[in-house]
Amino acid sequence: MKISEKIELLKQKEIKIKEMGGEARIAKQHEKGKLTARERLDLLFDEGTFREIDMLVKHRSTNFNLPELDIPSDGVVTGHGLVYGRPVFAYSQDFTSRGGSLGEKHAGKIVKVMDLAMKAGVPIIGFNDSGGARVEEGIDSLRGYGDIFFRNSRASGVIPQISAIMGPTAGGAVYSPAMTDFVFMVKNSSYMFITGPSVIETVTGEKTTFEDLGGAIANNTKSGNAHFACESDENAIEKMKILLSFIPNNNLEDPPFLSTGDDPQRLCSELDTIIPENPKAGYDMKDVIHSIADNGEFFEIHELYAENAVVGFSRLNGRTIGIIANQPMVLAGCLDINASDKICRFIRFCDAFNIPLVTFVDVPGYLPGTDQEWNGVIRHGAKILWSYSEATVPKLTVTTRKSYGGAYIAMSSQHLGADMLFAWPSAEIAVMGAQGAVNIVGTYRKEIKEAKDPEAKRQEKIKEYEEAFNTPYIAAERGYIDAVIQPGETRTRLIEALEILATKKEALPPKKHGNIPA
Repeated sequence: MKISEKIELLKQKEIKIKEMGGEARIAKQHEKGKLTARERLDLLFDEGTFREIDMLVKHRSTNFNLPELDIPSDGVVTGHGLVYGRPVFAYSQDFTSRGGSLGEKHAGKIVKVMDLAMKAGVPIIGFNDSGGARVEEGIDSLRGYGDIFFRNSRASGVIPQISAIMGPTAGGAVYSPAMTDFVFMVKNSSYMFITGPSVIETVTGEKTTFEDLGGAIANNTKSGNAHFACESDENAIEKMKILLSFIPNNNLEDPPFLSTGDDPQRLCSELDTIIPENPKAGYDMKDVIHSIADNGEFFEIHELYAENAVVGFSRLNGRTIGIIANQPMVLAGCLDINASDKICRFIRFCDAFNIPLVTFVDVPGYLPGTDQEWNGVIRHGAKILWSYSEATVPKLTVTTRKSYGGAYIAMSSQHLGADMLFAWPSAEIAVMGAQGAVNIVGTYRKEIKEAKDPEAKRQEKIKEYEEAFNTPYIAAERGYIDAVIQPGETRTRLIEALEILATKKEALPPKKHGNIPA
């Protein structure tokens, strides 16, 4: 065969493989509102930068009728390219080719790009759209999943791992996304669950649907397995690109710096009046975040889950920061089991990838109730204490209003290693609120009991306690707060603190790893 004929043969093979499962299956994919595996990669990467790896790989199973089946690229497209000029590895399962089922070689392709991403120190993105294990390949499929899980664990905290659920993901296939840093789902076209509706009905008698059980909204609001519920494949990919703009390529690099043009000396005078006069009234903590952030931009993570806590990325004077905040508009900003898990995981991601933490505090305490206690609010709540204590990145704290009891300690207090702490004049830093204190302190109880008008005396003592203890000044006198500041100065003070702490170095005691509360 002549060289020109060999080159032509290669071209024909590539054309055939790029047809994937054929026109009919591609059309069916589009009818479901889904992009194909290759279209997703084309949309992710800068034009003309994607380079495919292992296009010609084929399965080698001889079971059942597999030798007669042609599965283009063995059902997954892998390779690398640039996203806004930065290198990224990716894999994209092809549902049009044997349902994107995972077999030995399919898994091997994924493993290869994961290994390359680790060696290169760049992010890995996975588009999951698969019917699950290729049953015909038996134990080799299970081995393939295990190989991927192993690498998910090894890569964690070393390179960013992002998963996009863009079709069915069930059974063992769900564990890889769960082990990655961020999970994107698409409304009405992506599903993630261990066992499907039919199995659940058979075993437990419960009737449910794919969407109610494991759709994007269910996994974003109820289970917390996913971080983003997107309107379409295109919307999910665009959000992925925004996410990548905030985070570094690996754990040895600093986050990207982006000149935003926002004046670092800009005052936020609107914050001077944001706290309601009524201590029981709510206000939106996101308004505070948008006010201090460069150009008001805040990229929220886990927006629909545990809404009493807010986490996400922003920039201050061009520097990426991770923001953690209580949300007074939901459960008065109390910490509960889900909020604790949400905060903990976000802190640990930021700490792993050198992203400074800024915490806004307005928390009356941990959420009371038998449901919380019996489901483990102690061990879940301890995760916040653990993660803040473990984090060595710069940690800044702003107390806007309430900060009581154990929740005061948990929300990045000086005692857990916070570097600089600010409080607004409206801050109430105390063991508890005045109402509870008056019910407990013995001298107050005695005076109220002996008074001619117990209720009037009670209100008098509440006001007395508030003026004496529910202020930021005792904490400031003890040195637990570095400065009481005007709310409008918050942006400037945080930027100055970040600048001076940019060279912070802190090392943890040598150990294999800690044993975080489960």
